[in-house]
Amino acid sequence: MLVQNCRMYRWIGPLLLTLGTAWAGHGYSWWETLRYPPDFSHVGYVQPNAPKGGELRLASPLRVSSFDKLNPFTLRGSAPAYLSTLLFDTLLAGTYDEVGTGYGLLAQDVTIALDRRSVTFTLRPQARFHNGDAVLASDVRYSFEMLLGPHASPVYRTVLADLEGIDVVQQRVVRFRMRKPNRELPLTIGSMPIFSPAWGRVAGVTKPFDQIVMDTPVGSGPYRIGALRAGRDIVYVRDPQYWGRDLPIRRGTANFDRIVVKIYQDNTARIEAIQAGEIDWMRVFSAADWARRMRGRRFDAGELVRQEFGHRLPSGFQSYVLNTRRPWFRDVRVRQALGLALDFAWMNRQLFHGAYQRVQGLFGNTDCQATGTPTTEERAVLGPWRSHIPIATWGTMPGEGEGQVPLRQRLLQARDLLQQAGWMVRQGRLRNAEGVPFEVEYLDSSEGSARVVSAWVRNLDKLGITLRPRFVDFAIYQQRLQQFDFDIVSLAYAGSHFPGQEYEDLFGSAAAVTEHSGNLSGIANPAVDALLHQMIHAPSQAAMRTACRALDRVIAHSHVLLPQWFASAHRVVYDRSKLAHPAQIPPYSPGEAWAIDTWWAVPDQDAASPAGTR
Repeated sequence: MLVQNCRMYRWIGPLLLTLGTAWAGHGYSWWETLRYPPDFSHVGYVQPNAPKGGELRLASPLRVSSFDKLNPFTLRGSAPAYLSTLLFDTLLAGTYDEVGTGYGLLAQDVTIALDRRSVTFTLRPQARFHNGDAVLASDVRYSFEMLLGPHASPVYRTVLADLEGIDVVQQRVVRFRMRKPNRELPLTIGSMPIFSPAWGRVAGVTKPFDQIVMDTPVGSGPYRIGALRAGRDIVYVRDPQYWGRDLPIRRGTANFDRIVVKIYQDNTARIEAIQAGEIDWMRVFSAADWARRMRGRRFDAGELVRQEFGHRLPSGFQSYVLNTRRPWFRDVRVRQALGLALDFAWMNRQLFHGAYQRVQGLFGNTDCQATGTPTTEERAVLGPWRSHIPIATWGTMPGEGEGQVPLRQRLLQARDLLQQAGWMVRQGRLRNAEGVPFEVEYLDSSEGSARVVSAWVRNLDKLGITLRPRFVDFAIYQQRLQQFDFDIVSLAYAGSHFPGQEYEDLFGSAAAVTEHSGNLSGIANPAVDALLHQMIHAPSQAAMRTACRALDRVIAHSHVLLPQWFASAHRVVYDRSKLAHPAQIPPYSPGEAWAIDTWWAVPDQDAASPAGTR
């Protein structure tokens, strides 16, 4: 962080070097100091001498039933899981034991101008693409031009909205100019995938980006594409000549020679696959599956291990999304009534074996989470928008103390809200003034959610509301989401310790009218837009947290997302006869990423893992 002190500027970060009018270092930190100094040898949660070899077999975590492209950045089609992270290196790489930081990967250093209007990366001379070409500044600019172009997902244009221009300063020096100071943008830029113009090149001419479909990617990451099987399975093969294998940020990672990703039709098939020895590692998301189905001969023999790995990840906002583009969801009282009919306490007790906690806002389990009533600082940023936000925003957060309110009382409150909104029970069903019954559809691509949603269906029926679950193929489901053609869906929004530009894609007014955007709820509110701007461009960490908490309150009291539940640990089943992992569990890692990056294959049945856990 740049601060003024005794008429001189200083960077709060370890061992960063003054270069005239700029500051340079081996990494970048949003607010806090970097954990690792310039001469670090490896990150703390890896086994630096982990054996290389063997394979890791996984079930695809995606809900697609096949893949039809090898370009994960374009709009149309489905790409296989993990392709982007395994094949494409980035300028900076984050770690799993700190947040809001990035260390040089393709870049050997990062330089921030004192006015924070530009960031410059110097590329490593040894950085190479899979075809042997050096990674140059022109390749970085080409990658960004494609990601910002019309054929890439609009999320890239949203998160890079403050990027003004890209300059090739020297062959291995590239500068990014920003429209305004933005602390997040250097990290966002540093996390973007870099690929070669040779990808999709035929007879010396590179295809338009949307026509690069099944062409073998030309990236610079530790893995390449191996065998493909009819859009069903994919094998990633470790590149023994990987240019970055000895970098401190990479040491002890990419330990498997092969990573096999298999696609299964549903969760039942995945469970049968790990019990049959077809896959070696799997996260279990269903509490019922964890409690009841992770049993059998291989578990009794000790081959398969059930283990919960605690983490400090944000809880995120898994929720039922109400599409406010639909007329029956435009009244906040109606949306609140639907949420009151969701009986989490009963569901957690009867369906989830007590394994979950209720989601509390957008930023649960982080310092950005809003609790209690608004502080003086929060009231100050909310005040100018009083006419655009629900009056309940000035009270406590929704759901606080909900577990002590009986369902009957909540349903009576829901009935009163619906009546205030003009909905009355006539002829046994809830109807508006025109006599139209309240009938909506819950859309999903997995029938596994039927048991869970049925409890909500029963409670809504008591209010006279008909909620009809409809299960469709994932391709149809995805298309309907992209076109905002749904009433209610269930989605898990990832949380963040450092929320930024990506939230404009989720809640910004511009995204609400942009197909393929992440604003599925359709919320378009100038107060939300203003709070997003304050959050993204906050001049201090305290100001950012205030804006985050104010935003958290407005979204929560708008009731466009009806909160569901989260688990505070990764539930993992793995084959201990084949896999081992480091002794230290990093607190901020998604489960799959930790396993893919840092676990290793046990060389043989009797081999013990040095400094690791089998």
